[in-house]
Amino acid sequence: MSARLWLADLRLTDFRSHAEFRLALDDRPVCLIGPNGAGKTNVLEAVSALGPGRGLRGAGLADMARAAGAETRPRGWVVFAEAVLDGDRHTLGVAAERTPDGGYKRTARLDGRTAPAAEAASLMRLSWVTPAMDRLFAGPPGDRRRFFDRLAFAFAPEHGAAAAAYERALRERQRLLDEGGASGAWLDGLEQEMSVHGAAVAQVRARTLKALAAEIAARPEGAFPKAVLGLTGPLESAFAAGAASADIEDDFAARLRAGRARDAAAGRALEGPHRTDLEVRHAAKDMPAAACSTGEQKALLLGIVLAHVRALAADPGAGPAILLLDEAAAHLDSARRAALFDELVDGPGQAWLTGTDAVLFEAFGLRAQKFELRDGAADAI
Repeated sequence: MSARLWLADLRLTDFRSHAEFRLALDDRPVCLIGPNGAGKTNVLEAVSALGPGRGLRGAGLADMARAAGAETRPRGWVVFAEAVLDGDRHTLGVAAERTPDGGYKRTARLDGRTAPAAEAASLMRLSWVTPAMDRLFAGPPGDRRRFFDRLAFAFAPEHGAAAAAYERALRERQRLLDEGGASGAWLDGLEQEMSVHGAAVAQVRARTLKALAAEIAARPEGAFPKAVLGLTGPLESAFAAGAASADIEDDFAARLRAGRARDAAAGRALEGPHRTDLEVRHAAKDMPAAACSTGEQKALLLGIVLAHVRALAADPGAGPAILLLDEAAAHLDSARRAALFDELVDGPGQAWLTGTDAVLFEAFGLRAQKFELRDGAADAI
């Protein structure tokens, strides 16, 4: 099948290590090959910058700017692409512009006009795997929570705004509890905000979990083991059980009110969607992912992300996604690597991969487009 979402043109200006960079593309997977430091990951990050949020490195706007000379400050940067979605061509650009106070302002344009982030997100859905995620299942809960929220964000771009509003209310409530003497009315108001936005966050998470579980169950047995996913949060569990949103909000607000003294003593809120963890088990072995071998953990992660892009493409409210795989092939055996490439060729969205050696991508044959990156330029190979 032909990819339903792919980039036909990508141009970078003053982005990370790239002063000027351009790729002209077809809809096949894209392999970026070169030594460490050639700027391969920087290109993937630039693609991720076309979507909403902070990109695959979680970097600030200033961090993505190309380093300037000793006597000048970094300028802004620009990423421009021509994207093809279901046969329709769109131009999409994002830029970080310097502001008079020395900071940066993000601007986005879609088809020649200024566009809000949510509108751009409806076109440019993304999923990715990076080396930093290799120990995701054995690491802290916050890493898994952020990973799952990114999956949820691709289904529902409004998820990011709800999560940010919840975090703001959470911080303000804790500040008042730490200071002491806050009026009940102020705390009531903040806890009401937390309950509304927290329930919205939990609802999208529960919906995402259901979609992923269905896609994983439908996948045939193969090179990437099936995962059993679960969320530990009580709000997410209540939505999964079919509880009404209003009831979940009221119950959460009541529990926040009852827990004020406890949270004041602890210095943090001890319950809420900010403490939810993603539980992952190897289905065939009935074993926690964290107890699996490093290779099995990588295969489980790739299986989840492959299911994610398939579920997005099948969701009427979402759509196909670009998949970014940074150094993902290097740690797979030849059989899994070939199976991965077969799935990417047949995927609903264009895949982008990086590696230090062209040999890693031999199993693609002519089914992928390959570029060697050196000295800020890309040559087709």
